[in-house]
Amino acid sequence: MPQIIERDVWATDPENWQGEVTGKPYGASVSVIFNHQERVGAGPRLHKHPYTETFIIRKGRARFTVGDEIIDAHEGQIVVSPANTPHKFENLGPGVLETIDIHANEVFVTEWLE
Repeated sequence: MPQIIERDVWATDPENWQGEVTGKPYGASVSVIFNHQERVGAGPRLHKHPYTETFIIRKGRARFTVGDEIIDAHEGQIVVSPANTPHKFENLGPGVLETIDIHANEVFVTEWLE
């Protein structure tokens, strides 16, 4: 049976594209983070997961570190970090960075490295 998850369930901000959904309660095999970073340089610090993470750049520009690679990505591009690979990203600016981060797991499992 299809399910609809309303914005007030996942959003932490009523105006910005920000929040998260863990898939397990809905029988989904993915979990999703909606990032909204206004400050240039803002973003998650270095970490890794035991599963693949896929980043959709919805708005703005980001600098990703994925393993030993530095990737500058922009709106409309998709970046994939393989399982167990250290990664992070930051807002390159100017303006807001919005990403949709798809975790290939029903729950978030994160090992913070810095």
